[in-house]
Amino acid sequence: MLGAVPALLALGLVVIQLLAVGYAAVLAGAAAEAGALALAGGGNPEKGARSSLPGWSRARASVDVTGGTVRVRLRPPSLLSSVSRRLEVTGRASVGGP
Repeated sequence: MLGAVPALLALGLVVIQLLAVGYAAVLAGAAAEAGALALAGGGNPEKGARSSLPGWSRARASVDVTGGTVRVRLRPPSLLSSVSRRLEVTGRASVGGP
C-alpha cells in the first residue's frame, strides 16, 4: 500500500497538468476571438486579446496579428518550465468575408 502512494501522486500531477493544458487552450481560443472582435471593430487586437485573459496568463501569452488573423499562444502553468514550453497551446480567430 505504501509503495502505491508515489504512483498515485505522479498520476495526480499528470491529471492536473492535463487539466491546465485544456484550460489554457480554452483561454487562448477565447483571447483570439476577443482580439479578432477588436480588430473587426477597428480597435487594437493585441489589447483586446490580452484584456480577455486572466492576470496569471498574460505574462505567459504572446499575440500575433497577421492580416485579419489573430493568433494567441499560451503556456499553461506547470511545476517545470520546460514542460510548460512543450505544452504551449494556440488559439486562432480570423476576421473577414468569403
